Amino acid sequence: MSQNIDNLKQLPLGDWHRGLGARMVPFAGYEMPVQYEGVMAEHIWTRTEAGLFDVSHMGQLQLSGEGAAEALEAIVPGNLSALAAGKIRYTLLLAQDGGILDDLMVTNTGRNLYLVVNGATKHDDIAYMRSQLPDNLKLDHMEDAALLALQGPKASAALAKLNIQPLQEGWPLPTDLYFMEAGPFLWNDIPLGISRSGYTGEDGFEISVPAEHAVALATALTALEEVRPIGLGARDSLRLEAGLPLYGHDMGPEILPVEANLSFALSKARREEGNFAGAERVLSQYPNKAAKKRVGLFVDGRQPIREGASVVDDAGAAIGNVTSGGFSPTLQRPIAMAYVPMGLAETGTAIIVEQRKKQIACTVADMPFVPHNYYRKPKL
Repeated sequence: MSQNIDNLKQLPLGDWHRGLGARMVPFAGYEMPVQYEGVMAEHIWTRTEAGLFDVSHMGQLQLSGEGAAEALEAIVPGNLSALAAGKIRYTLLLAQDGGILDDLMVTNTGRNLYLVVNGATKHDDIAYMRSQLPDNLKLDHMEDAALLALQGPKASAALAKLNIQPLQEGWPLPTDLYFMEAGPFLWNDIPLGISRSGYTGEDGFEISVPAEHAVALATALTALEEVRPIGLGARDSLRLEAGLPLYGHDMGPEILPVEANLSFALSKARREEGNFAGAERVLSQYPNKAAKKRVGLFVDGRQPIREGASVVDDAGAAIGNVTSGGFSPTLQRPIAMAYVPMGLAETGTAIIVEQRKKQIACTVADMPFVPHNYYRKPKL
């Protein structure tokens, strides 16, 4: 957060945030709201009501052209060619050596592929994809679109009050979508792209809206009694409780998918084909042959451990590292994510973390730390 504030980009909702008293900070090249009334209160509100997050710094892309899904599969391990219209898949953008360049969500809109990539990496992602994809494909960066995330157990009830309608008759309402489904909608004749997804572990929606209408939509949502604006601080503590990794912290180009504990993103069909970037190196670790693995930690005591702390052995030698950590408002205890040797990755294993020359006892914990509450389609 050492960026010069004068050089920061402004979000479409920047003035709106400041008008609500948000404390603004540099993040991913933008000036963004870190909190309004306080991280703890905002976290708890999202877990019990509905929080509205401005995530317009994220990269929204459209990939179109014949064979787009198959072409993108060359650099991601997800089975995109089998993705039905209206469905979403989480996948990983892989370097040629299999290292993780980003994680992303891919939606088959029925007309093209809609991608959401991380804000801090979006320009590098776009350059890499353009260098790897065939010239007949068109990759559009939706720079004039904002992105809002409505998250929490009352998100669906709140969204229903806005009378958002499907773009075509016979299509579902947004509140009838299941987790990892999406569609096009209209609100007061304003086109919206809505997915049932998010980054908190709660039920919720991500809403793509033309930037010029972002203030109107955010104002309408926060006028509802269930909804309050939520900043980056609570977004981070919520995703940590949900066991969700943050790119640039819990994964990066030096990390492979199995090490990142993201083996689920290596779909069976793609593992069998083995024709994605870095496949030989990536699959040599599957399913549990990596030397290290991202795990969750319960921390003894009340002192949180932070990114950069070392996992050490009995002799005090560094054998791993903490990548995310903080205090869990839901569990009322410190939690963390760390990379540890595979032999220590079993749930219940005692771990020692050294922070500021102090050794802190920890225990490997199952993730998510707080159960996910996604609105999933019932299994038949």
